[in-house]
Formats: sequence, C-alpha cells, structure tokens
Amino acid sequence: MLCARSVCLRQMAQGVWSAQMRFWRFVNNPRVSVDKLIEGWSTQTRIAARDRHVLAIQDTSEIKFATTADDRRGLGKVGKGNVFGVLLHAMMAVDADSGHCLGLAGGTLWTRRGEVKIPHGERALADRESARWLTTAAQAKQVLAQARMITVINDREGDLYAHWARTPQDNVQLLSRVMHDHALLTGGTLRQAVGRVPDCAKAVLELPKRMDRPARKAHLGMRFGSVRLKRPAKAGAQDLPDSVDLRFVEVSEPHPPKGVEPVHWLLLTTHKLASAADAWQIVAYYKQRWIIEQFFRSMKTQGLRIEDSQLETAERLIKLVAIAAKAAAIVIQLVQARNGNEELAASIAFSADDIEVLEAINKRMYGTTKLQSNPHRPQTLAWAAWIIARLGGWTGYASHRPPGPITFHNGLAQFQIFAAGYTCANV
Repeated sequence: MLCARSVCLRQMAQGVWSAQMRFWRFVNNPRVSVDKLIEGWSTQTRIAARDRHVLAIQDTSEIKFATTADDRRGLGKVGKGNVFGVLLHAMMAVDADSGHCLGLAGGTLWTRRGEVKIPHGERALADRESARWLTTAAQAKQVLAQARMITVINDREGDLYAHWARTPQDNVQLLSRVMHDHALLTGGTLRQAVGRVPDCAKAVLELPKRMDRPARKAHLGMRFGSVRLKRPAKAGAQDLPDSVDLRFVEVSEPHPPKGVEPVHWLLLTTHKLASAADAWQIVAYYKQRWIIEQFFRSMKTQGLRIEDSQLETAERLIKLVAIAAKAAAIVIQLVQARNGNEELAASIAFSADDIEVLEAINKRMYGTTKLQSNPHRPQTLAWAAWIIARLGGWTGYASHRPPGPITFHNGLAQFQIFAAGYTCANV
C-alpha cells in the first residue's frame, strides 16, 4: 500500500493475478479481524514511548465511499446529506518535546447501523459514539504504559464530563478544547468565569499551513485560571464524582488580518498551572494537534486515496481502512524524520530484513563527497528516511527542497523491488 500509494488491490498487485487474489483473500478472511489490525498499529509505539512525555492526540474522520441507491455496500450514513462510509477514530502518539510521531496508540472503526431511536441525552455513555474518546484513552494507557507521562489531547467533541472524571491518573493528564459551557460548582458557568479574568500575557504564535489557509503569525493575548466543574444532571452521570478540578487557558487574537478568522482557543486541562509560561506550554501542546489532521489527509486525496476503494462490503472496507491507517502513520514518520532532529530507531517503521536491505542500498549510495553521503547515524529512522528519499528521486542535498510524502511513496516503491530481490535470494 505504501509503495503503490494506493489502496486498490489490483494496483498493489502490479498486474499479478495471484498477488491480487492473496490481497483479496486477506481482507475477506474472517480470521483477520479489525480488532487485531488495530492492535497491530501500536506494536512499535509501545517501545518508542518508553521514558518519554507522550502527547496522545485523538480525533475522528469520516471516510466517504461512493454508493448508489440500490447498493450502499453495507455502509451507514456519515456527515450530512446522503453520504455513506466508515468512521475512523485514531490516536497518534507524539513526543511532547520534539513533536515527532511515535506511531499510532489506539482507535476504533465503525459504520452506523441505521438510525438510533433513543435520544442522545437519554442513552448511557457506553451506548453513545462519544464513548470512543474514553475507550481510546484507556487503550493508550496500556500501549503507553512505559511513558514517563501521557497527555491525552482531544478536539472539542472530547470535552465530556465523564472523560474529565475518569481518564486522568497520576501520570495521565487530559487537555481538550472546550465545547460545552460547563456549570461550575460555585455557581455560574465556565465561560462566565473565564470572562472575569484579565489577560496576563501576550505572544506571537506560528500557525502551520493548512489546506484552507497559508502559514501565518498570530498575535495573541492569553489568560488562565482554575475552575471546578459541576457534575451534569443527565442520564449516565450519577456514578461520576460531584465535581472535577481543572485549569483553563484562553488565547485570542484581537486584531487578525483582514478577512481571516481570528484564533480563539479555550482549553481545559488537568495539568497544574503556576505561571504564564506553564499556560503557554499548554497552548504549545494543543498546537501539536495539527499532526493528526495531516495523518487523515495522508489517507485520503493527498496520499493513499482510501476513498477510491472498490471493495464491495463494509466489512472489507473497514479492514482496508485499518491497514491504510498504519501505512499513513509510517509516511508521517518518514517525512518528519528527514531532518534528523530526533533519533528514533528505524525498527519503528521497518522490519529487521528491511533494515538489512537498507544497509546494502546505503553502501551503494555513498557519494564521493560528504554532502552526497548519508549524514545520519546508522539504523535510525532518519538514516532510513534519507535512503528512501534518495530512491524516490531526492538529490540528497540539504540546500534543495526537502522530500515530501510523494517522494517517500516513490522511494518505497523502488525499495519494494530491492526487498523482493533480497527475499528471493534468501529463499
């Protein structure tokens, strides 16, 4: 999938009918379960997270597939309108200090089965889709058990009282953008309490480029403080504690460029905040959430084009999405590793046999000058990324444009040829 830059079984098989049938049998095999595929996401992540402060960033994306009125392929509705597909909720583990992706830490995949008759507010949390924020965080506690600290990061949909009450532990913190104007134990609401606190600091924040906006600098004001949320009076909340102590950080952009939507983040966290520097650190952690957006894009039009799959049933499509998620995470890791700022092991993305092949290729790539030689320590991910990028057509010169996702996909396609030769030679 990585090498073909496609999830189309025929394209991955490169015209070899027997290979195409093996791929088809794999996704059609009932012993290949989605749970096992998701479990396989985090095999290397467990090791890479050891002794680190890990940002466990989670979010949900809709994977839309073409259907007809006569053939919905077993898929349920996603989004608005007459659109059908699969929902992917994933969590990425990111080093809090370097920002480097350590791999996937958990998640879930599902398609909706008709309309739910019981209103959302009358259902127990376990019967709601929003339970995914808590269950994925619970997965992360197991996968990232050897981390020094875990900070679970959610977008607004993860702002749930049950999440605040159940997820945090001694070394597990929670950080979320606010969706609900929570009631406070002392009376009033969260937003009212925030509004009474004056700005205490200013800073300039670099906003990365996105599909709908260019990169830019935002001049922000910031305020922070403490609040005590009151348990909501609704179904399923009776077994939760009466209150939860949290800290808030609000950043706003009073004078945005003309025609640009201003930055406004109201964040809640379990982290202790003793100073403005601590509050800005929370903002920096939340800013790392952009990486999961890149991850979802690398699965879709900008990468593996998962939504083009022609598999005919929801069961097979869900398995294919699970496989594509792992592939997309590897591409993110290679793109990040190209600068060599973090010495992750190559084994985070490559098998032992793959690394032997990479060593052989690297020897043949050594140029006559230092600039033409791999500058990274052997068997690190940066070392492997340099080799794959060179195979994909990158010159290797630091002064030239750095390799992007397409270059890495092309390099992996070439690498597959070498790896296949290695396998044949050792049969």
